[in-house]
Amino acid sequence: MHALQKQHIVDLFVWVDDALASADQTEKKIGRPSKLSDSELLTILIWDGLSEPHKTLKAVYSWIARDYPDYFPCLPKYQNFVAHCHRLLPVTVWLLQSLLRYDARLRFADSTMLEVSKNHRANRHKVAESVAAWGKNWQGWHYGFKLHASIDQDNNLTGICFTPADGYDAQSMEQLVKGATKVLVGDSHYGASPMRKRLWKQYGILVVAPPHYKQNKKLMSGLQFLLLRMRSKIEATFDYLKEHMHLVTSFPRSVNGYAVHYLRVLLGYQVGRVS
Repeated sequence: MHALQKQHIVDLFVWVDDALASADQTEKKIGRPSKLSDSELLTILIWDGLSEPHKTLKAVYSWIARDYPDYFPCLPKYQNFVAHCHRLLPVTVWLLQSLLRYDARLRFADSTMLEVSKNHRANRHKVAESVAAWGKNWQGWHYGFKLHASIDQDNNLTGICFTPADGYDAQSMEQLVKGATKVLVGDSHYGASPMRKRLWKQYGILVVAPPHYKQNKKLMSGLQFLLLRMRSKIEATFDYLKEHMHLVTSFPRSVNGYAVHYLRVLLGYQVGRVS
């Protein structure tokens, strides 16, 4: 991707507007129309991820109001901006799904914890208590959600799935292999025999995963060893999403707020990869 300049936001708007024009817009909008169009709002959310990722919607709003007043002269009040983001959730999901690389035959899968609160504050967390849960990985206990994702060999997202933090990786495998998948590479959690056999029988998908530490009689081919060595790609992707694009957050004040945050980050990442 070429270095972004401020004027490239216009090119992004044209692409978003064309994409939404091709979507099925059968839902009838009720009430006074927003001053900011759906295409403009999605452009703002994606541009943030492409150029200068911010941790909160408030920071995104302040940045646009300060640096791009000529591009968005009809920017509404902040509370209306947030409400519009929430109303646009179905369109955001559709746009992200349309960008997933379903044609990838080789995929690398893993999951990562998305904490919504520090552990010592989890019992007082009320915003996401109806959907969040406790989960444990090699780093310890976490309270929140879990992102299950798969990527291709070029680090493009090919499948995503959100669950509470106690969601088991193998149960989300089918959500990550939709499309042209032939080989799925994951860690030992993806080596569960029932799901591995089911994917092979129903979809012809070969699951490559390291054996359980107690299984000391299995042999590994050279190709399997090479694929497992490449599994670090998905871990690097999670690291980029968390450390550079601020995927993990505790700032939203509603479940929809968490959805908006996670989706705008993933959408910004994927647009940057496919551009």
